[in-house]
Amino acid sequence: MEMSHQAGAEGESLLRGDRNTVVMQQKRWDASEGEKAPFLRNEPVRLTPAWEGSNLPNDTLNLKGIAMDLVPPKDKWNIIYFTLMLHGLGTLTAWNMFITAKDYFVKYKLINAPTYAENFMPYIGWASHGPNLLFSWFNIFAKMGGDLTSRIVWSLCIEVLMLVVTVILAMVDSSTFPEVFFWLTMITVFILNGFNAIFQNTVYGVAARLPPQYTGAVVLGSNICGTLIVLLNWASDLFTESYRTSAIYYFICGIFVLLICFDTYFALPLNRFYRYHETLQERTLRVNPTLASTNQNASPAKQSVPYGIIFRQSFIQLYNVFLVFFVSLAVFPAVHSDIQPMSPGFLGNDFTRITCFLTFNFTAMIGNITASLWQFPNPKWLSLFTTLRLVFIPLFLLCNYNPLGRQRTLPVVINNDWAYWIISVLLGWSSGHGSSLGMMYVSGTVAPEHASTAGMLGGAVLITGLVAGITFSRFCPALVSLAAWSSM
Repeated sequence: MEMSHQAGAEGESLLRGDRNTVVMQQKRWDASEGEKAPFLRNEPVRLTPAWEGSNLPNDTLNLKGIAMDLVPPKDKWNIIYFTLMLHGLGTLTAWNMFITAKDYFVKYKLINAPTYAENFMPYIGWASHGPNLLFSWFNIFAKMGGDLTSRIVWSLCIEVLMLVVTVILAMVDSSTFPEVFFWLTMITVFILNGFNAIFQNTVYGVAARLPPQYTGAVVLGSNICGTLIVLLNWASDLFTESYRTSAIYYFICGIFVLLICFDTYFALPLNRFYRYHETLQERTLRVNPTLASTNQNASPAKQSVPYGIIFRQSFIQLYNVFLVFFVSLAVFPAVHSDIQPMSPGFLGNDFTRITCFLTFNFTAMIGNITASLWQFPNPKWLSLFTTLRLVFIPLFLLCNYNPLGRQRTLPVVINNDWAYWIISVLLGWSSGHGSSLGMMYVSGTVAPEHASTAGMLGGAVLITGLVAGITFSRFCPALVSLAAWSSM
């Protein structure tokens, strides 16, 4: 009874400050500080009202004096889960916005430059994920300067700036210089996604400190992103009369998404659940200083991360993550969006939007949800599931795939639109389900103190799979137009 009473008292201190706790007086605004005062202060964030319903003292926010072996606080109202899901949405907002707006670029802005229009999807893929790939791997082995807050703040600011540039390019009449517009767009996308890589990598590192389902929340958000962007693109086309006006409103909405991510990040320290897991890791590092390499703010000279051990222990799950995204990006969106209906008028003018972009993104989102509810296959058999997905590549090439500027010579074997649509559903669902399981299993294959590094490694392998798939898709037009198929 005495122990129960003590545990209850300690747990209650999570909800209110201890009477013996010295609460620092809140500092009032001082005009003498001037504009030289730092914008970001190294102190707990305070909002009124706070997420938990009351402003908590510093010691309570940092769980000072709290026994960490008690039952952890709950994620009340799933606030942290939904916040990480929102940040997952933000990590793929830029990528999904540019590929979903394919008609705006190919049929409007680049209509006078057919060579650039034909190669728009592979180039936008490389420009998007090339810098993402470099920064993701660099950030694992050579820690970037600055803390997590600095990385996220600057990354989101630059991303917003690049989307503003994209809106300006939409306003400008570029019909007389489509080539210049193309390369300006690619440079913008390159810079935007270079900083998005830092943002994405940091988000996965933060999520890896929490229970495994919170990494799944980031992946779920990225899958929800695709569906929302397709619906946003559809709505902008329905309620506007021109490609230009539609694109302006469309990309402005993307700016608002990133600004919401910016704002919600600063509210994380107000949540006891988040602070508990962050403090738990910090205390583990203090008990065993040799583990300090997993601390994002540790001095580079003191870091000694056992990358080899982490890689070997998580290799199977890293393979799963790579293969899921390789197969998905080998097909979607480059091949998928160039498949034409066999029956004229099937789904009208929205055939590609519905069977490709909406179907893939929506079913991938469903797959992510099923993965959180049903962890099957288990870590041992997931590799069989991901390897079997390789069959999707030849299946989509055997559909009515007609790349722009190419004469197809490979016979169309899957000539039923409903059969093609069913295959599209399976591709999307298996992508969401397999990617979620792979990312959730990665951090669980290593010791808890290395979970953050494993999560970041999983994010880097994810991007590697994306780039490999996009590169493979570049050769698909040549595969279906080989002269050898004509003799069959």
